[in-house]
Amino acid sequence: MSPTDTDATESAGATRREVLAGGAGLAGALLAARAAAAQDEANADFLFVQTAKTMAYDADQNRLTLSGVSPVTLFFSDRPERIAGNMHTAAFVPFWSEGSDSFLSDPPNADLSILENDGLHQVVVVLHDPVLEGEDLHYTVEIIEGEMPVLGENPSIFIDVVGMPLTPVSVAGVRRRAYRRAVIR
Repeated sequence: MSPTDTDATESAGATRREVLAGGAGLAGALLAARAAAAQDEANADFLFVQTAKTMAYDADQNRLTLSGVSPVTLFFSDRPERIAGNMHTAAFVPFWSEGSDSFLSDPPNADLSILENDGLHQVVVVLHDPVLEGEDLHYTVEIIEGEMPVLGENPSIFIDVVGMPLTPVSVAGVRRRAYRRAVIR
């Protein structure tokens, strides 16, 4: 740099050292903003939806069976993440117990919605212990609200949120972060 370049920079009100310090400060501010955004994005709350052809309830065992369950479980998150996708229902069952805030440690509420006679029958339950046997998905349930029918057609179950890490810190976090990409096999 020539003396005239230095003079021009200084006459504009900033020395080279001040410009470099300002640039470093700006870079630091950008890194801090990125870290804050990553921290905000560290978790997302996901809801899950499962559908089946029929359902049956055994009151003696508190066992709900979804027969002809879809091989795909849908999931989505609310604002601000707005993540949506699907995973194989066979992958959902082992996922049940993953993480410190898993469904195993804190069983989810769910709304079981059944179409019957041009109407919608709804039952709110707490779900426990999923078991997938072929096309049948079994849950042990606690009924919170509503009356559980013994049989029903075209049931959909809307499973309450679970917080899932979206960070690469844990194996579960890495696997779950892939859900953002919409399809899990």
